[in-house]
Amino acid sequence: MQEKLILYTSDETIIHRLSGLTKLISFLLLTSAVMYTYDIRVISGILVFSFFLMRVAKIKFARVKLMFAYVFAFLVVNEIITFLFAPTEGVKIFGTEHLLFYISKNYPVTLEQIFYQTTKFLKYISVIPLGMIFLFTTNPSELASSLNRIGVNYKIAYSFALTLRYFPDIQRAYTDISLAQQARGIDLSYKAKLKDRFKYALLILIPLILSSLERVEKISNAMDLRGFGKYKKRTWYTTKKFTFEDYITLGISGLILFISIAVGVFVNNGRFYNPFL
Repeated sequence: MQEKLILYTSDETIIHRLSGLTKLISFLLLTSAVMYTYDIRVISGILVFSFFLMRVAKIKFARVKLMFAYVFAFLVVNEIITFLFAPTEGVKIFGTEHLLFYISKNYPVTLEQIFYQTTKFLKYISVIPLGMIFLFTTNPSELASSLNRIGVNYKIAYSFALTLRYFPDIQRAYTDISLAQQARGIDLSYKAKLKDRFKYALLILIPLILSSLERVEKISNAMDLRGFGKYKKRTWYTTKKFTFEDYITLGISGLILFISIAVGVFVNNGRFYNPFL
C-alpha cells in the first residue's frame, strides 16, 4: 500500500540532500521554463532531463505510474477538446497550411495543428516528473524551516508543510473508504461498467470530505492547545543550510530558464518554434 502513496521517502541521493527551498525554487524555475516556451526542442530537452532526475532520485516508475496514467488520460481528453474547438489553431499560429486530409468540412487535419498539439502535450507531460521529484524527495518540515529562514512567516511555512503531509492522508482515507464500500458489495473493479464505477466513485467523495474536515479540526485543536502562533518566532527540529550542491542546482535551473527565454527572444523571435518556414 505504501508504494502507491505520494509520500516523502528518505534516501541517500544528491537530490534528497538538497535543501527543500532549493528544490522548491528549482521546481518553479524549471516549470516556468516549460510554460514560457513552445519550442519543442527545448521542451523535449527538459522532459529528458526531468526523467533523468527521477532516475537520480531513485523514484521507481511503479510508484508514479498511476499518476502518469491519470494525467495522460486528462491530456488526451484535452487534446481532443482542443481539436474540436480550434482545429485550425496551428495554422493561425504558424501562418502556413499543409493539409493532410479532412475529417469533415470544418475539421481539416494539418501538419501545423498536429505539431502545435504535440508541443502542447509535451509541455504538460514534462512538468509531471518535476512535481513528482519535489513531492517524493522533500521533507515537509525541512521545507517549512527553509521558507521561514528566508523571511516567510512561520505560520504560512507550516501551512505549506501541512499541505504536503496531507496528500498521503487523503490517499489512505480514499483507499480505506473504497475498500469499505467494496466490502459492502459495491463493485469498483475494472469489471464494472464505467458509468457505475463513476457513480460509486462519487459516493466515496462525501465520506472523504467529511473525514477530511474532521481531520482538519483535530489538527487545528491540537495546534491551538500547544500554543501555535503565540510567539512571533519559533524553532525547528529539521533544518538544512545551503551547500555547494544547492547553489549549483539553482544555477543549473536558472540557466535552463534563461536558455528557454533566450531561444524565444533571439532564435524564434517569439515563444513558438516554426519548422514550416
